[in-house]
Amino acid sequence: MSVFAFLVASLSEALDPLFGAAATAAAIVAFTLCVRLALHPLARAAVRGERVRARLAPRMAEVQRKHGKDPERLRREMSRMYAEEGASPVAGCLPMVLQLPFFFVMYHLFTTDEALLSHTLLGAPLGGRWTDALGEGGVFGQQGLVYLGLFALIAAVATWTYLRTRRLTKATADANAASGAGAGTGAGAAAPGVPGGAAMARVLPLLAFGTLVTAAVVPLAAGLYVATTTAWTAVERAALGAGKPPQPATVADGSREREKGRERSKVKEGRARSNT
Repeated sequence: MSVFAFLVASLSEALDPLFGAAATAAAIVAFTLCVRLALHPLARAAVRGERVRARLAPRMAEVQRKHGKDPERLRREMSRMYAEEGASPVAGCLPMVLQLPFFFVMYHLFTTDEALLSHTLLGAPLGGRWTDALGEGGVFGQQGLVYLGLFALIAAVATWTYLRTRRLTKATADANAASGAGAGTGAGAAAPGVPGGAAMARVLPLLAFGTLVTAAVVPLAAGLYVATTTAWTAVERAALGAGKPPQPATVADGSREREKGRERSKVKEGRARSNT
């Protein structure tokens, strides 16, 4: 843990000429941006996985219809389709999961490290919570206004994410319906082949507002981490075009892909025999 405290302290010293008393808060933001930049390749893989799942929705629905009573066969067929596309069904979870240790590090640093507890952001202690600010002047006191600004930022990002996700989900459903994929794959494009996929697609956008609750109960330092990483996620996904409806892959497309795969295998075997 002392390594992370040293990193935050070093960043704070480097940023002190620019930010003065708010240098430690700026260091937290910089630390968060560095973490997210390091995880960016995984985010790109996650977006690619989303596109693969959406594009394979018709084929997955067909496979589930054929092998729904044979879970092992269904799992093998799903894995084979992902392997053909060079994607992983769990890629979308990795960026979120790998952020959790850094969040807990930030939480622990500003609740146990005495050297960091004295740092503030516009008068609000980085180790303090919203309830502490309410007792030091109320909602509109000096410290309370800092939290209101933080909450406003998170709420704005969450609202934009929610509206964008709803719009893209509807566009994906319309694209699937127009291509003949059917209503069964449109609403559940977020999780094709998974029971309750449509409900999940409706609930997931609302989870962005859960960060408001998190920011209200954790130390201000951890709240800054949450606000920064939430804003990064929104901008990153928009820049990568996450959620945009792809050209769905039909069952016939799957047959053509398998035929191409067999042809490539024959070519490789022929080359191998000619080299021996």
